[in-house]
Parts: sequence; C-alpha cells; structure tokens
Amino acid sequence: MQTIQQEIDERTNLTSSNKLELLLFRLGVDANLDRNELFGINVFKIREIIPMPMITAVAGSHAHMMGVVDLRGQVIPVIDLPAFAGCTPKTGLNILLITEYARTTQAFAVESVEDIVRLDWRQVMSAEGNAAGGMVTSLARLDGENSDRLVQVLDVETILRKVMPPSDEDHGTTHINTTVDIKPGTVILAADDSLIARTMIEQGLEAMKLPYIMCKNGKEAWDQLQTISDKAQAEGKTVLDRVALVLTDLEMPEMDGFTLTRNIKQDPRFNSIPVVIHSSLTGSTNEAHVKKVGADAYVAKFVAEDLANALRYVLMHANNK
Repeated sequence: MQTIQQEIDERTNLTSSNKLELLLFRLGVDANLDRNELFGINVFKIREIIPMPMITAVAGSHAHMMGVVDLRGQVIPVIDLPAFAGCTPKTGLNILLITEYARTTQAFAVESVEDIVRLDWRQVMSAEGNAAGGMVTSLARLDGENSDRLVQVLDVETILRKVMPPSDEDHGTTHINTTVDIKPGTVILAADDSLIARTMIEQGLEAMKLPYIMCKNGKEAWDQLQTISDKAQAEGKTVLDRVALVLTDLEMPEMDGFTLTRNIKQDPRFNSIPVVIHSSLTGSTNEAHVKKVGADAYVAKFVAEDLANALRYVLMHANNK
C-alpha cells in the first residue's frame, strides 16, 4: 500500500516530466448551452477541500464575492465561482476549494468535485481567443491527444484580478524606477499563458526599459529560442548576442516552465542564458524543483518591484561572469 510520503513524492516529481494533476469539478448548468461542463484547477493550487461552511457576507464587496469564512482562525474571502462563470448549480453551492495563489489564500465555491486526473501538458491546449472572456486559460483533453472530452482549466490569475483587484500600489509599476542594462541587441524572452499575466509582465519590462519577446506557452518560447539561435548563427553570432534572459511561468499548455527551463539548461547552445521562473505556484516544494531544473531565480507573482529586483540581480550577475 502506498504511503502518504510516497504519494507526496510522486506528485511533486510530476514537475520533472511535463505532467500535471487537475482537480475536476462542476459549477452547474451553463446559461447559454444548458450543459454542466467540467472545470479544472492545478492540484498544486489546492490547500484543502471542505463542505460548505457558514459564510459571513461583507458589505460593499464585489457582486461575485459571497463573503468570508473563518477557517481555523484564518479569515478567507469566498468567491462564487458559478456566478462568475454564468452557471447555475442544480444542487447548490456544496463545496469550498481553499486555494493558495501568489502569496494569498482564497476559497472558491463550487457545486461538486468529481476527480483528480493526471495529464501530460501536451494534452493541454491554449484557449486564448475563445468565448470564455479570459476566465479559461486552456482546455485539457482527458483521454489522450485525440479525445473530444475536454476540461476547461481556469485562469485563476484573471478571476482574482477581476473579483478582488489589488489596492496595494506595490502590485503595479509605480515603484520601478531603475533601468537594467543588458547587452545591446538582446531581449528578454518571456512566456506566460495568462493574458492578464502577460500584460502585467509587459508593463514591468517596459517600466524597466527592457526589450522583450512575449510567448504564450513554453513550447512557443522553446521554438522561438531555437529560431533566434539559428538566425544568430547565420549572422556569425550566438544566441547570447540575441537573448539576455528567459522569464517563464510554470503552468502552461503544451510545455510547462519546468520542462522549458530543463531544456534550456541541458542544451549547450542555451545553458548560459539566465532563466527566471515567475509563478503563482508558491511554496518551498516548488522552489526546490526550480533549483533542481537549474533556474537562476524564482519570484512569486505578482509584485512588480519583486520581479524587477529579481531580473536586475540575475542580469547583473550574468553580466559579471
């Protein structure tokens, strides 16, 4: 019988194999299609799952904020996820998903929890440009690459920004007042599958006066890096004359940030390029895996000044080598 520690080790080792685990749940009947679709969220974001407790309403809160719950002395905001998604639960809001995201803890009310499935990131496709209004970042094929049974993977970053917009100026670019020198002709190659995350990263890089190329997932960044390298070689230069640093998210369709980083650090053409991982998957376990795959730094989303400091440190260190 598998021990709890073995289960933990097996789950955390998924990060070394371009795999993920999704918690599957339902929100109720969609107002437009009259269907009860499956949704998913990365298990690494889930702290615990509990039956719906007593919720205390908060005056003046967002329309999709149910209120707060006192969970063992911690007051946690509760988001009505079906209402946000335009769904109507048939049996009510029965479950709370307690999540940890980008230094914060919050709860999502859902109708039911279905299962936990293990997938390869290649089974996950970008959903950008669909009609989800930014709520869904990707679609996962449950039964393999040719399956038509899909799960909608939520863009938690966008949901939280819309329901609980930060009031702290530290999340913006107002405190970024220092530029960073990079080799002329080079750029920052960045990858993130969330539209709102890409927007915030772009604002931060522009505030630092850093030129960049933005990609929507790890595979796109990996392909872009190889294209840049081939062009540089044709010009009698190296990829280091074109790319100063790679900035990557962890959770991305087709190729995650761990795999992208490992590919870069194991390739003689690219292993001198600094890699900074910028993720909402915080915690000591993920930071340990970041070191294991060879990343040069890890910074949690979303504080623009922290990102700026991390980039400044890594770039200055790389320039002094």
